[in-house]
This record gives sequence, structure tokens and C-alpha cells, in this order.
Amino acid sequence: MQKKISTLPFRGTAEQEQQLREIIEQNKQDPSRLMGVMQQAQDIYGYLPMEVQQIIADGMGVPLEKVYGVATFYAQFALSPKGAYNVSVCLGTACYVKGSGDVFNRISEILGIGADECTEDGRFSLTACRCIGACGLAPVMTINDEVYGRLSVDDVDDILAKYKD
Repeated sequence: MQKKISTLPFRGTAEQEQQLREIIEQNKQDPSRLMGVMQQAQDIYGYLPMEVQQIIADGMGVPLEKVYGVATFYAQFALSPKGAYNVSVCLGTACYVKGSGDVFNRISEILGIGADECTEDGRFSLTACRCIGACGLAPVMTINDEVYGRLSVDDVDDILAKYKD
């Protein structure tokens, strides 16, 4: 699944940028530190928007394409912000054959976002994942650290309603 770039406006602070620039300054002499700088940048911002990738590229003296290539190759990097409630639906085999695709589609419809997107208010994000190791509870989704199993499409509205207030 290809990562989507966020369409939400970037809301970084001057303090975050200063922190990132200090990290870059400490590492810019060694291009092999690029991934470590990117990891720390994601810790600061929660994801790697294009504006942050550009700061990293300029500061580390590498092309933006290289930073973007690393960000899109490794699953640990996110190009979109996570919402206060990150909804993750398992699309692994056991969950999928029991209807997790339909559960995912219903959540997407309710929230008005697709995979790897965040609602404009920053309240919800939606991700599709592969096997979370709860195959006996298939189909499964998580909202942050809360696990919901043996789901049907009919369960989705009530579960999400708990998080909307």
C-alpha cells in the first residue's frame, strides 16, 4: 500500500523547528545519520510532512528525493499526522476473510477519510494494518490501545460514537 501525503495544512511551531535544526546540526557531517535524523524529526512532529523533509534535506545536504525515498520505503515513517484517536483495522488474512474490509470501508465512510489520512479536526486517523496477532478475535480493529474484536459493520457506528464526544 502506497503512503499518502497529508493534505492537511502543516502546523509546526518555531520551537519544533529549532529542535529539529539542532539535531541536524549535530548530525549533518555524517550522511549515514539521515535515517536517525528522520526518526528524531518524526518524534518531534509525529509525522514527516514535506516541509520537515525539506528542512532535513537542506540541513543534511542531501536531495529531497532521498529523504522522501527513505520516508516512503520504511513503514516506521508516516507522511500524515495521527489523530488523537488512531483507528487501525487489521486487513490480514484471518480478519479480511471475516469482513474487515467492509469494517474498514464503513469507518472510512463515517469519518470521511481514507487509509493513512487524518480528519481535519485532528480527532481521528485511519490506518490499515497487517496481522496484529489477534486472529482468534477476527475481524479486529484498535483505537489507540483499545482492541475491538469479532466485529461486524453494524458495530462500527456505536464504537466510533464513544470517541466523538
